[in-house]
Amino acid sequence: MNSIAKTTQTAGSRAVLEIDVNNHTGVMSHVAGLFSRRACNIEAILCMPLDGGATSRIWLLLNAEERLEQMIKQVAKLEDVYEVRRHGADHGVFKDLEAYFR
Repeated sequence: MNSIAKTTQTAGSRAVLEIDVNNHTGVMSHVAGLFSRRACNIEAILCMPLDGGATSRIWLLLNAEERLEQMIKQVAKLEDVYEVRRHGADHGVFKDLEAYFR
């Protein structure tokens, strides 16, 4: 079952999406392809396996534009997506990485 939980609205121009998915070949491509087809630039991707590798969590850092809510709904409809959560750009998952790569 897909569910969408909006946790934090973005104050700036970027958002972080946290997506729980089945862990198998092609899932990352399906998720990223959805944004690519809609000309939405993904600025950063982080993916880690969960539950012994059966599922994965994908974090996407992207621009928070007005059509983002529609794209979130479309991601949630993908077969291998369990849940999508939206966070503000200040979400900790990318905060430490940005400092590391400066």
